[in-house]
Amino acid sequence: MPVLETIVDKDLPLKRDLELLAELLAATIREQAGIATAEQIESIRELALSYVQGSNPDAGKTLATSLSDLDPATTVALVRGFGYFSHLSNIAEDLHHNRRRRAHKIAGSAPQRGSIAAAINSLTARGVKANEIISMLGESLIAPVLTAHPTEVKRKTILDSHRAVAELLAERDRYAMTPEELLDNKAALERVLLALWQTREIRTFKLTVQDEIENGAAYFRNTFLHELPRLYLDLEDKLAALCEQNVSLPNFIQVGSWIGGDRDGNPFVTGDVLRYAVSRQSGIALDYYYQQCMKLENELSMSTRIVEVDSALQALADSATDEKDRKSEEPYRLAVSAVRARIFATAVKIGTFHHQLHDVANAPEYLNAQELLNDLEVIASSLKTHHAAIVAGGRLRRLQRAVSVFAFHLAPVDMRQHSGTHEKVISELFAHAGLEEYVRLDEASRRKVLLRELSSARPLMSQYVEYSSDVQKELDIYRAASEIQARYGEAVLPNYIISNCDSVSDMLEVAVLMKEVGLVQLVPKLSSKINIIPLFETIPDLRSAGQIMTELFAIPQWRSLLGCRGEVQEVMLGYSDSNKDGGYLTSNWELYKAELTLVDVFKAANFKMRLFHGRGGTVGRGGGPAHDAILAQPAGSVNGQIRITEQGEVITAKYADREVGRRNLEILIAATLEASFPEKAPPSNDVQERRQLMEKLSLCAYQAYRDLVYATPDFITYFREATPINEIPNLNIGSRPAARKSTNSIGDLRAIPWVFSWSQCRLMLPGWYGFGTAISEYLKESGDEGLVLLQQLYRDWPFFNSTISNMDMVLAKSDIAIAARYSELVHDQELAQRIFGRIKAEWQRTIDAVQAISKHGELLGDNPMLARSLENRLPYLDPLNHLQVELLKRLRSGEVSEEVQHAVHLTINGIAAGLRNSG
Repeated sequence: MPVLETIVDKDLPLKRDLELLAELLAATIREQAGIATAEQIESIRELALSYVQGSNPDAGKTLATSLSDLDPATTVALVRGFGYFSHLSNIAEDLHHNRRRRAHKIAGSAPQRGSIAAAINSLTARGVKANEIISMLGESLIAPVLTAHPTEVKRKTILDSHRAVAELLAERDRYAMTPEELLDNKAALERVLLALWQTREIRTFKLTVQDEIENGAAYFRNTFLHELPRLYLDLEDKLAALCEQNVSLPNFIQVGSWIGGDRDGNPFVTGDVLRYAVSRQSGIALDYYYQQCMKLENELSMSTRIVEVDSALQALADSATDEKDRKSEEPYRLAVSAVRARIFATAVKIGTFHHQLHDVANAPEYLNAQELLNDLEVIASSLKTHHAAIVAGGRLRRLQRAVSVFAFHLAPVDMRQHSGTHEKVISELFAHAGLEEYVRLDEASRRKVLLRELSSARPLMSQYVEYSSDVQKELDIYRAASEIQARYGEAVLPNYIISNCDSVSDMLEVAVLMKEVGLVQLVPKLSSKINIIPLFETIPDLRSAGQIMTELFAIPQWRSLLGCRGEVQEVMLGYSDSNKDGGYLTSNWELYKAELTLVDVFKAANFKMRLFHGRGGTVGRGGGPAHDAILAQPAGSVNGQIRITEQGEVITAKYADREVGRRNLEILIAATLEASFPEKAPPSNDVQERRQLMEKLSLCAYQAYRDLVYATPDFITYFREATPINEIPNLNIGSRPAARKSTNSIGDLRAIPWVFSWSQCRLMLPGWYGFGTAISEYLKESGDEGLVLLQQLYRDWPFFNSTISNMDMVLAKSDIAIAARYSELVHDQELAQRIFGRIKAEWQRTIDAVQAISKHGELLGDNPMLARSLENRLPYLDPLNHLQVELLKRLRSGEVSEEVQHAVHLTINGIAAGLRNSG
């Protein structure tokens, strides 16, 4: 399986890795599936290659014909072969990106865009002082937040094998190997690939929330616990060198989680699940500290015959009981042993260790992470005082930072629920308390009675009342939250998010419910232990966000709640539902407008704003390069405060590899730094004109999108038959149902399967539809003058540039010829041709518009790295699409064997891997 030859010299190492993996995979297939199957895969790959390169105009038809007659066993083998190469290609590309970054640093070249060093250099060149950066970071919060939203189809077992392949490839790259070592390495790769081939790729069981908790925790264990402390310390050292003084930064960057706390549409998230999530996270943090202490004991072998120690260190050493006689001359080891014993006692007390560690003598547990930090500082201070500062600056310093960042809870967990659920709970509580019939009250009356409850010490809940099962379940969540904060501190559950928030009363309902469990308190004054956050998702909600927040800030009780939360109010913006509502361009513009409005509202109210961006992996759900996305935010909307969701397969792509994970964390920090100190643009008279133009384009794009998706008769039929939407729920990729309700409505379908399905059939419709019509209609009116203006906006306005660049990327991954094959799956071919014809025409209009505005002769004209990546992957990706079409035909015609269903799921897996940001 030779790779393409269109690779420049700097990419020769990637070519080498791809050829090695392809060779080993081909050998595995020959051995396991037979020579005939291996040769058939190569023949199909060559057809796909000629199809991609355009050298054979009939290649697509020939490819489809050759795949239609395959027997089930051969079909499965082919699907697995092409799917595995997509996975292996991703591994090799990630390794190559690391390789290129390392080479760049070794060469002493200028820091790369998106790095912290480049951001600091850029800011200092513009006159921003180091102390200004330090001050800004002191009041900042930057947080990627892992969610359980399901588009990651790979099992953890498969991900672990992928990690093993990456480590073996990196081993070949890091140092010169002897011939014997190369053979051993190659044999190890062969073993991993053979094990992969003999492992089932798709889960045979439905994921539970507990499984998702374990999967999410793995990224902390493998990446964040190691890399985040290093990142903090490196940044402190860079800033210290600039201002020539010691720098100690607060914990401004955190990694959060929704896993185990997000119950919007997920009936399996309960109070006990929330308790488990926090307990499991705590166990991972304490286990890490314990293991690091064991390593520190080995390193800190200083003897009192040679060195002196502080009295505080000696007292800590004297408190140790484990192996005291053997280490009597080694006080640092004894001190660390005492710390380790207390960590173990803490874990036992909290009940967070899920495996038996080496037992140590009884010791008092730590009441909080600060007590542990105090002991570690005793050790560090003694080392620094007695000529061992360089030792204190190694593992011990990293451990101190890890404890400071992750404490005893590892990651803050967000809670989330739909506003409609809160209304039902409040209604039932009111009913049993003999109060107003809440559901019949208008908005003004609701606010009045809710504010009354926020001022009353009388409880609404009663232990003597039997509530409905749904309400009991909700009430247990609030009780669990109160218990968890009491045990671990407020930092463990800092946020409560309200989905579909469309009124002030939606916010007040949650405050009342929190008051019932003591998370909102009346004495000595109204205060809250948790941030209550509105999520504005749909286009109508985004348009009314400013008014809702204005009315909320006018309420004295709410201002009091914010006063105890540092005068900060967080607002979450949803990218998925707004896109499903109105299409790509309108969604992006409405989000931008909402941010502009909120900046003004918060400034008038004198509160700090933190925006939480609910971005998905794919462009249709707000995806795209994070650095560009943050820089494209309106002025005043960042100011050191930003949270961003990381979802599905994007979590794996960004954080499975430590070096890649470090790079992605750097990107968030660098972009936030740059966005928080925006360049002062010269006064411009065209801002209003620019916004009026975007409003006009958005309205036209919105009408085109709505006309297709919501106003076209039987469009839902086309969608369900021309994509694998009906097969996706059986993939076992998440614990949450695919739809909020059991209806045939697009409105009730979750945005993730909506986008994921369009990706599978290579149309990517949510990422571009409507834009082509908007631009063509505008150019009919404005002509060449209008095109010049659009080109200028693309060049000078980060928002417009990012919007077009992301569309460019998603269009490059689309394939209208392959999409046409999926339209053949629609039973009513007259309907299929009518709808697909409209989609195809809009697809071409959009490509023409993007190329005209960007002035590139082809898609990805300014992104050669992605263009190369796609060129390498498409010969393996395209056959999977053709195979999926054939398999769907068989499945839907009645051939419902386990083998065919399994093969369909394998194609979904492989296509998602080949596209990467697919859902």
